[in-house]
Amino acid sequence: MQVRNSVDRFGFVSISLHWLIALAVFGMFGLGYYMVDLTYYDEWYRSAPHLHKSVGLLLFAAVIFRIVWRLLNAQPAALATHKRWEVLTANLMHGVLYVLMLTAMVSGYLISTADGSAIELFNWGQVPSVTGNVRFVEETVAAVHYWSTWALVALATLHAIAGLKHHFLDKDDTLRRMLGQG
Repeated sequence: MQVRNSVDRFGFVSISLHWLIALAVFGMFGLGYYMVDLTYYDEWYRSAPHLHKSVGLLLFAAVIFRIVWRLLNAQPAALATHKRWEVLTANLMHGVLYVLMLTAMVSGYLISTADGSAIELFNWGQVPSVTGNVRFVEETVAAVHYWSTWALVALATLHAIAGLKHHFLDKDDTLRRMLGQG
């Protein structure tokens, strides 16, 4: 399999980033959903948020890398069987997915650092607050984080359903191309 994209197919890096980020987004959503109900005496009370923040920071780096990679690589052309509205909708959906991912990650970072504290990254080091102590911002940013993550997961689910529709109903290579087979 080729490393870079071509006009006909996705390369190894794009495919790997797509699936890694997809798994991380759904995993982070699940962990976030789970940890909001933890109480002080739960075993995961401290470790779940630490894991969520650390993975979130790495996910942010992966998404930034993916955006740069996408800008520096050719994008495979739409399949000839795709209708114009499908191509336009897919492009719009991808753009909104990127905006929602960045919104979720930046708002998560701001929630964690609004009091001026740094985020511990897997005990490897700290990522400092860029805002310092900002009063009364946590609730607003928490609402942005909450709604952007729900919107992200809903849209990513719709994206997956569209891929399955192309595979099983249209019987085209849309999904196979993102699996490195088409």
